Formats: sequence, C-alpha cells, structure tokens
Amino acid sequence: MKKNLMFLAVAAIGLASCNSGLKKGEGGMLYSIHEDKEGPTVKEGDFVAVNLIAKNDADSVLINTYDNGQASPSLMPKPQYKGDIYSGIAMLSEGDSATFKISADTMFAHMGQRPPNFKGKYVIYEVKVAKVIAKGKLSNEVFQGRITDYFTAEKTRMKNAESGKMAKYASDKGLKLTKTASGLMYEIKTQGSGPKIMPGDSAVINYTGQLLTGKVFDSSVKDVAQKNKIFNPMRPYGPIHIAVGAGAVIPGWDEGVQLLNKGSKATLVIPSKLAYGERGAPNTIPPFAPIAFDIELVDIIHANPNAPKPAAPQLPQAAPQQ
Repeated sequence: MKKNLMFLAVAAIGLASCNSGLKKGEGGMLYSIHEDKEGPTVKEGDFVAVNLIAKNDADSVLINTYDNGQASPSLMPKPQYKGDIYSGIAMLSEGDSATFKISADTMFAHMGQRPPNFKGKYVIYEVKVAKVIAKGKLSNEVFQGRITDYFTAEKTRMKNAESGKMAKYASDKGLKLTKTASGLMYEIKTQGSGPKIMPGDSAVINYTGQLLTGKVFDSSVKDVAQKNKIFNPMRPYGPIHIAVGAGAVIPGWDEGVQLLNKGSKATLVIPSKLAYGERGAPNTIPPFAPIAFDIELVDIIHANPNAPKPAAPQLPQAAPQQ
C-alpha cells in the first residue's frame, strides 16, 4: 500500500507519538495502523465498506457496525475538515485496520452541536476496511454494476450465515432449543398452567428482544430498557396486548406465543424469514438477521364469541409485521 507520501507529509508537520503510542496526523488526529495490506488507498468517490466501532474516552460505545453483521457501505466523501474520520480512512486500503483518535470538540464544532450526553475529549474509531471498489476511470455503468455485485454477494453471505449464528447463540446461552417445521426455535424456561392460548385470544406479554450479538433493541420492561440504554421516557412500560393469530406481529411471534399457556416464560430464536427478512428494520435490525426474544405470557384474555369484531390491532413496538 502506497503510504510513503502520506507519512512524509505527516513528518513534515511534526510526527509525534503520544503516551498511548499513537502517531500524530493532520489536523491533530492521532492514529495507529495495525494491518497494512498492499493496494491503493481509498480515494474520494470510491465505494468503501467499513466495519468500525466508535467510542468515547471511557470506552462507552457510540456505534458498532459489527452488530449489523455487515460493514457499513458508502461512497467515499471528501473530508469535511483536516483530521476527520474520512481523512483517516483515506490512509487505508482494502484489508487494513487502524485506530483513529479525533478531538471531540473539533468534530462537534463542524457538526454544529455537541451531543448533550457525550463525555470525554476524543472520539475513538476502531476501523477495518472490508471492501473497496475504486471508481478510477470506470464508467458509471460498470462502477454501479460492481457495487450491485458486491451487495448481491453480501446478501447471499448473510442469508447463508443465519443457521450458524442461531446455533452459536444457542450454544453460548446454553439453550436447549426445539425447532418447529417453520424454522422457529424455542425453549420454554417456565411452564405455565391451564390451556394454551388460541387464535382470537389476546396475549398479555412482557418481552425483551435482542440481536444474536447480544445487543438489546427493545423491551417492555423498564429496568431492562434503562440497563441497556434504550429507555424512552415518552413510552409507557409494562406488558403489551396483542391479538393472537391476527397477523399483527411477525410470524415468529404469532407462532411462538401459541406454544404457551398462562405464566409461561420462553426464549424464541427467530430466523429472519419469520421476522424482518431481507429488509430488516431501520436503525434496529439488519437484513437477514435472526433475533431472539425472552417472553412471558402474563395473562390470556379469551375471545368473547358474542362480541363484535374488534378494530385492527395496534402493532406492538417489539415485533411489528413486515
């Protein structure tokens, strides 16, 4: 990888190491390149897919693309200012990994505001460049075609990885899962009493949903939401009501709830085809992501055969239908 010119430029402005062993780059950025593969560096206009973890000085994670199961893709923009994260990525080529430490005051000044809860002097990025498609002299048609091929291959990779992710999750959690004909996997942790819930009944449920990386994305339990930093003060916490068999929730929930009776507690591990599929859910669940729910069937409200048909049920936040 051709970084000699970059290194000379850095040396010209005073290359220095801080106590952590990081070198000083342009604009006050501190950096360390861990893997340095052969190949051209990323240029403005190139397609680049990057895995990164962004955190503050206290190791509080702000962004983690590994939770999504795929690198974050974009067209490489022009750096917004000297020493920003794009300046850092421009030092790298495909396969490289690096740490970049960027002044939080400088970054947030260019963004227009500082997040009220951010603490620390730096934003620290752990970066791994997964893929680069150089624009160079390629026509737009050829360039876009190569990008499309990359996404097609990524879709196939993520789809094929689902079963392995589910097996690993079960092993890591010590779960003894039963698999249904649809592909839903479940374990009943606490057996309830009485008859199982039936289509037409309403289920009163407490739940916590998480990605198989362990990241909790939703919960009806206030303490769990607070612990996992997803608490929403505008939201009422407590058991939710869903109409069973009405298609108001993802298929994995509709099927899984019907395995339970009142008082049951269970873990559902749901493949993407019974959850959010190849689209995922914006900012929450990646494409082709199997997900897990810990659920408790608090109560069953049996249908009144003489009652008028209810209005369309409201979708619960935890598991809306695709």
